[in-house]
Amino acid sequence: MRTLRTIILLSLMVPAANLALATATTHIWGPATDVQPFKVLHVTADMYLPTQLDALPGDVGVQLPPVTNLGLTCGVLPTKEVQLEVGVDHKAGFGAFDRYPLYFNAKLGVPENTLMSRFPALAVGVFDVGTESDKTDYNVVYGKAAMSFEQVGRLSVGFFSGNDKLLLDSEGEKSNTGLLAAWERSMPEISDKLWLCLEYVGSNSAYGTMNIGGSWKFADNASILLGYDILNDADLAGVENYFTAQVDIDLNIR
Repeated sequence: MRTLRTIILLSLMVPAANLALATATTHIWGPATDVQPFKVLHVTADMYLPTQLDALPGDVGVQLPPVTNLGLTCGVLPTKEVQLEVGVDHKAGFGAFDRYPLYFNAKLGVPENTLMSRFPALAVGVFDVGTESDKTDYNVVYGKAAMSFEQVGRLSVGFFSGNDKLLLDSEGEKSNTGLLAAWERSMPEISDKLWLCLEYVGSNSAYGTMNIGGSWKFADNASILLGYDILNDADLAGVENYFTAQVDIDLNIR
């Protein structure tokens, strides 16, 4: 069986095997339980940079370009107890897949403590709904719960499943399901503007990563996040890690 690496080298579409995420409201890499409030438009500009200058095996003369993601997500349900966001992303840096740059997402969620005291936040959603069958339609569905603990921060856990024709490991075997887990905490001991996160996304597919990072809120509605993403299966396309920089802005459109 041909491995993904062989397929990638033949097609020169390496980044598509490594980065396939869309910007539903996220932690660093995977989805969070947070949902955009009604008529709040979330604008994001993300960049992912491979740590290796020449990540491909052999002397093929091909460098991995950065992957960029421009996304819009908006809250569309006028209730506080149950919230719904929908979004679209334009992604580039995927070689031939750049012909199909649009990916859609949606999330339905209940904020923490809404139903009763100490009741966790809950969310279900879908992301990376591409427009080209068996090329960009990753169609990842997930469910996740989160709970905040004093001094500790917020812990979340969930599960995802995606298109088993696209979410494969480096041997070309299906790896389309996995765990979602994260710890996050604002750091008022240092500054109310600082937020830190440690996140894990399971599987040996394009989504499987361990992520660490933090954000700084430089305005009431804007922040910048810097992170480091470690792929679970570095052989998937010959690259192990990515740096990410993400700028997020919230606009009230009421």
